[in-house]
Amino acid sequence: MTQTDDHPATRMRAAERRELVLDAAMQVFGDYGYVGSTTAQVARAAGVSQPYVVRMFGTKEQLFLDVITRALERLLTSFRQAVADTASAEPLTQRLGSAYVNQLRDRGLLLSLMHAFVLGKDPVIGPAGRGGFMQVYRFLRDEAGFGAAEAQGFLAEGMLINTMIGLRMTDEFDGDPEVRELLECAFPTKIDLVRSLAQ
Repeated sequence: MTQTDDHPATRMRAAERRELVLDAAMQVFGDYGYVGSTTAQVARAAGVSQPYVVRMFGTKEQLFLDVITRALERLLTSFRQAVADTASAEPLTQRLGSAYVNQLRDRGLLLSLMHAFVLGKDPVIGPAGRGGFMQVYRFLRDEAGFGAAEAQGFLAEGMLINTMIGLRMTDEFDGDPEVRELLECAFPTKIDLVRSLAQ
């Protein structure tokens, strides 16, 4: 059986194959953005054929929209778990911040969202990105109980984190003391995790 077989090594149900392709797509879109990615790259990363990806999702655009929907669901699930963890001694803002940074373990999740957020002019992806951003804001306001200014500050920190990850600032950690200072300030308890995931 070849790497690009439509049925990877063990036979999977359609839903499992779909998840496999979405995992691969999230990594590819996270690494190269929507414009810079192709369904052929996604197929190679998933170990399936490119026509199989197209049959499953129709277009690259629809695949990206499905990745964004899934990324938002995972992010909000992790936030809800942080809110529910009332036994923790950590303040809620810290628990939510940790939950956000921990999404870096899910390669491509935060950067796929970031790529959607910068495509505001696109007639299809733009509304999806705005809708997703506002989902997070409404969660912070309605479920986490943040005031408007607190929610705005949390989102601003999240966008700074995304920017630094997208820029691969960790590549300069050892050689530039100001980069090190900025990263240690942004990730006071998670810098080792962030550096290891950036390798």
